[in-house]
Amino acid sequence: MAEHVLTLSCPDRIGIVHAVSGFMADHGCNIVDSQQFGDLSTGRFFMRVHLDAPPDADTAGLSAGFDAVASSFDMQWLLRASADKPRVLIMVSRQDHCLNDLLYRYRIGALPAVIVAIASNHTTCEPMAAAAGIPFHHLPVTAPTKPDQERRLLHLVREQSVDLVVLARYMQILSGELCTELAGRAINIHHSFLPGFKGARPYHQAFDRGVKLIGATAHYVTADLDDGPIIEQEVARVDHTEVPERLVEIGRDLESLALSRAVRWHLEQRIIVNGDKTVVFR
Repeated sequence: MAEHVLTLSCPDRIGIVHAVSGFMADHGCNIVDSQQFGDLSTGRFFMRVHLDAPPDADTAGLSAGFDAVASSFDMQWLLRASADKPRVLIMVSRQDHCLNDLLYRYRIGALPAVIVAIASNHTTCEPMAAAAGIPFHHLPVTAPTKPDQERRLLHLVREQSVDLVVLARYMQILSGELCTELAGRAINIHHSFLPGFKGARPYHQAFDRGVKLIGATAHYVTADLDDGPIIEQEVARVDHTEVPERLVEIGRDLESLALSRAVRWHLEQRIIVNGDKTVVFR
């Protein structure tokens, strides 16, 4: 049997689950796991189905058949074979903790993806990319060269047929045009102090204010800086004994964990955008 995952969202009404399960049965598919959620505040329905398809069934054929069901319910949907691993581009600047964590998980098979490239506006992480056997692309950027640098970045995304861009502490603000181009397929990580502690040295700012809780937020990238639909958050309690360097250390761990979870859930089709929020099927 060939494993597939179907995700969908549509206006909520009677008969959706019946139509989906009926289609699967008619095409010889076995539903291994199914999760659903009806959002009363928006009137939309969300569903994720993990299924086994017959060996002779191909994804294109199943998709063509399901299109009639999807059209009748005005669905936004995606059906993908589990064997077809998404192609990922990781972007990073100088801080390498999130990149290092993702590469370790990738090496041990914990990320169902193919990392096709690592891109950076610095060369700091080039040795790490080389050690992992992943092509490294140096894309330096200044204010005057930013439009050209983003064109080169977008060319790389298209050339490599990238399905997901991961900003693993990439310390550059993407233009609105690029955010629109990558909508729904770019994930960023930031410390959860925003918007309270903007700018440089946020953990030092937090120390100066005596915070008791620090954290990290993984979210989809939008033109609104660090304000896209939230996927995952991690937090840790701290107290007056913590020095700024210790807060930075704790923050690195939180950022790595929140980002890796968000990336994996995206790769496994567990996330569906719901306006300014997300539905995450764990």
